[in-house]
Order: sequence, then structure tokens, then C-alpha cells
Amino acid sequence: MGHPTPHAPVLLLLPAFSRYEDALDWARLKAVEHFGPVALESPCFDFRETHYYDSTMGPDLKKVFFAFKRLIDPTEIVAVKLATNRWEEEYAASRDHAERRPLNLDPGYLTLGKLVLATTKNQWHRIYLAQGIYAEVTLSYQHGAWQPQPWTYPDYASPGYLDLLAGVRRRYKTQLEQALATR
Repeated sequence: MGHPTPHAPVLLLLPAFSRYEDALDWARLKAVEHFGPVALESPCFDFRETHYYDSTMGPDLKKVFFAFKRLIDPTEIVAVKLATNRWEEEYAASRDHAERRPLNLDPGYLTLGKLVLATTKNQWHRIYLAQGIYAEVTLSYQHGAWQPQPWTYPDYASPGYLDLLAGVRRRYKTQLEQALATR
């Protein structure tokens, strides 16, 4: 019989995308205010893999990733997703953009073996967590590299994202070793 053990802390990751640079700057400030300092910020990636968001967000989207210094308990992802959903609404209400959704925040967390994204959309491969939030293992780390799943969004399977996330994983590994050494 197995015995329950606490999960190791995980690295909070906040991908943010918009066509507006000020929206991404606003998201960063809001995230730092709530989650603490950013440990790693990606360059802005062009979001070209799909036109799914064009009707609600407009064209020419850019995506940036924020990884935070403070590691979290993975159960916190529900509260994080609920907060980021409120922030999207707050930003949209405070600006006069033509788009219904000028900012998209898709929080998740990274472990040594997986990248988990939080979502409000139920699908067969997503696990219900609480309060209308589901979790999806978007990437798994196997054989020394991130591996997409059949349902992985095309941008997350791109070489640029996979390289970025390999660097984020290295940073997390160091953070985790330090955190566990102080226990």
C-alpha cells in the first residue's frame, strides 16, 4: 500500500498574449504584485500557429512567458487561474480596445516531468480540480526533452517554446534542489 506524501513545490508559469504591448506590461505588473518577482521572462513570440483567437482578440498576437521565483504548491493553480480570469476582465473593462478579449492569461505550472496548464474548458483529457478549473498535461519531459501530447496546442510544440521551456526546467531544477535542501 502506498502512503500519501506531499508534492514537491512547482514553478508557476504565466503565459500571456495580446496584440497590445501595454496589455502584456500590465499583466506582468499585476502578476508580480500577486506572485512576487519574475525569475525568467521570455522574449515576445509571434503567435501564428492558429487563428482561433482572431475573432475575440484580433490579429498579430504576441505571447510572453513569465516564470516566478517563488515556487508554489500545485493545488494553488486553481486560485491562480481564477485570479487571472478576473484580471483579464479587469483589463478589458479598463481599456477602450475594439476586441472583446484584449488579454489572455493561461497560467500553469512546471515540474521536472510535465507542464500543466489550467483551463475552464472540460475535455476528455483534462482532470477537474475545483471551482470550474481543469488541468491539462500539455507537455511531458521524456528522454531529455519536452514531448507534446496529441492535444498539445501547436505553439507549445514549436521549437522556440520547447527551447524556452527547457531553460525554464533547468532553472526550476536548481530552485527545487535549493528549496528541498532547506527543508
